[in-house]
Amino acid sequence: MLIPNELLLSYGAISETFYPGDIIFKEDETPKNYYQIINGRIKLNHYNEDGKELILAILNSGLSVCELLLFIDKKYPVNAIVLEQSSIWKLPKADFTRMLDDHPGVSRDVNKFLSERLYFKFIMLQNNSSIHASVRIKGAFDYYKSFFADQSKYSFEVPLTRQQIASITGLRVETVIRTIKNLEKQEELRIENRKILY
Repeated sequence: MLIPNELLLSYGAISETFYPGDIIFKEDETPKNYYQIINGRIKLNHYNEDGKELILAILNSGLSVCELLLFIDKKYPVNAIVLEQSSIWKLPKADFTRMLDDHPGVSRDVNKFLSERLYFKFIMLQNNSSIHASVRIKGAFDYYKSFFADQSKYSFEVPLTRQQIASITGLRVETVIRTIKNLEKQEELRIENRKILY
């Protein structure tokens, strides 16, 4: 959990429920609120000029949603779309800023989290420039696994469909399926009940 529930509540956060397909915010809208996922999953996406969906991130419980844009005067470069029924804390930008001013320790935690996320995003971008599908896929898995404390082998259940992996890595679904089978043979991951353990 990035910011404790009690602290968010004390600054006026409200909990909202969203359903699959709901849009929390759209590309080109002005950021007005801090969002933190209580439970559920959200995807951040963008559509290119050909209408192809590019998934930039899939966020799970405890994570915040595009909070870095509350520190700069820019519009959202992505859409935030709900993948499964989700409860989300919503705190107006002014109250979020006041909370960070009042609690320097929380502000440091947010900065550390942003820095870690940015670091792994850079690594994932480097991996996505590789000509090798396995490097791209493992890079994406490393990024998502980085949000969890347990980093041991096969401890992370990848919360992505094969299509979502393709959208994140810029690969074709067929390439993703074939590469995942090869990675399983190389014992880089395991597949149990169609779930990928990395």
